[in-house]
Amino acid sequence: METPAARRKRPLPVPLDPASSPAPVAARTRKTLVAASEEPRRPRGRPRKTAEEVDDGNRRRKLMDGAAKLFLTKGFAATTTRDIAAAAGMHSGSPFYHFESKGALLHAVMNEGMVMALQSQQQALAALPPTATAREQLRVLIRHHFEILLGPRSGFIPVMLYEWRSLTPAQRKGISRVKDAYEAAWMPTLEALARQGALQAAPGVARLFLFGALNWAVQWFAPKGGKSLDELTGEALALFIREA
Repeated sequence: METPAARRKRPLPVPLDPASSPAPVAARTRKTLVAASEEPRRPRGRPRKTAEEVDDGNRRRKLMDGAAKLFLTKGFAATTTRDIAAAAGMHSGSPFYHFESKGALLHAVMNEGMVMALQSQQQALAALPPTATAREQLRVLIRHHFEILLGPRSGFIPVMLYEWRSLTPAQRKGISRVKDAYEAAWMPTLEALARQGALQAAPGVARLFLFGALNWAVQWFAPKGGKSLDELTGEALALFIREA
């Protein structure tokens, strides 16, 4: 047992370094947490594209637009990658930076065009009021389809009509899924018109006739001096729908 005298001789405890004492450590921890919470948060969503990525996207779009025009005027087989690069103002090897082959470029022209058409058709239908009649819905569908066929971004439709066989079976299958979804959106409207006795044919047959007739407009439509797309829409509607 330690005696009182021994206890008096024991050295006093050395005070802790203030910098390493529990209180300052806790204070520093709090400061670190506060500082971390004040750091700017990373914005949600997709990061913004860099200028280089935007430029690549624009170059890819130019290649596709130029290729669509060449495939339409010269045909897929007769169009060379050198032709496509020249139309886009690029070096002859540039298309292969974006597309592995001419066939891949043809597929992209058709597929991305069809995806764009499906999305814009959905937007056109969604913009209709809930009270829109089946006739009004069909008018919107026809008018939108004429815009896809004959508007400023219409190159992919004629290419699809003329160069479908130039695709591989796998490529055709993929595009067909998008095309089927685009055409299927017409069926509820055609079926509603059939129930009203306003449709001139059975809904499934009417859909085939409609797309056959509308798509052929790419052969004869003349934007200068001809009818407007709104006028064409009215005449197409009258061709297939009985007057109320």
